[in-house]
Amino acid sequence: MMARIRKQLDNKDQGFTLIELLVVMIIIGILAAIAIPIFLSQREKAEDSAAKADVSTLGKEVATWFVDNTAGPKIEQASTGADYTIGSEVVSKASDNVTLANGDNTGKDSTTWCVSVTNDKGDVSKAKGYQYSAQGGLEEGNCGTTIPTP
Repeated sequence: MMARIRKQLDNKDQGFTLIELLVVMIIIGILAAIAIPIFLSQREKAEDSAAKADVSTLGKEVATWFVDNTAGPKIEQASTGADYTIGSEVVSKASDNVTLANGDNTGKDSTTWCVSVTNDKGDVSKAKGYQYSAQGGLEEGNCGTTIPTP
């Protein structure tokens, strides 16, 4: 009896059939078709997050500036990726590809200031930009052109 079972195991062909391999390939293809577009948009979302982080940091620094000062600060960035400065003090390192939307975009007093940035590699931040203002906090848009969010 044991010899017969051992003989059947030795003679049995092992492996996958062509149909089984095709089914697995189809399933992998469907999963790839779903996953690839999602992964492609992740880089743009990361660039948008960098712009949001930079403008939030700058906005909080400007709010802090107005605790001790009454005149509006001058925010500068030498070039893309350079440090942000308020007055002559470095307040933050700029993320790659993030730039100030305009040179002096803060406003004149503690209730009307606004800071905005753009990122050419982002999705929202390329077309609309992000702003941080005294009235609205973090929003899409450039100073003076707020874009309402649905």
